[in-house]
Amino acid sequence: MEVNENSKTTHQQPPKKPFALKRWNLIATWAWDVECDTCAICRVHLMEACLRCQSDSKAQECFVVWGDCNHCFHLCCMSLWVKQNNRCPLCQAEWNIQRIGK
Repeated sequence: MEVNENSKTTHQQPPKKPFALKRWNLIATWAWDVECDTCAICRVHLMEACLRCQSDSKAQECFVVWGDCNHCFHLCCMSLWVKQNNRCPLCQAEWNIQRIGK
């Protein structure tokens, strides 16, 4: 595109926006190495106490357990699950504890 220096350039104003965002409340969660953020057994967020700990008022003692398959669950939920079936509830791999954390 050629520009002629003798021609006058006029600056046009940008078109009006259809709306203006006045406020945005962003909420997010984050954790290390977590593929999913909800316990597949009790369906409660992993950062919260499981249903059993909530009912027993043991919210401070509720831990998260990771398996070798990298799936994670509440320790209370998984300890009950393993009594019936020694497999991961999600991928059916043999359940071996990789680590336990808060």
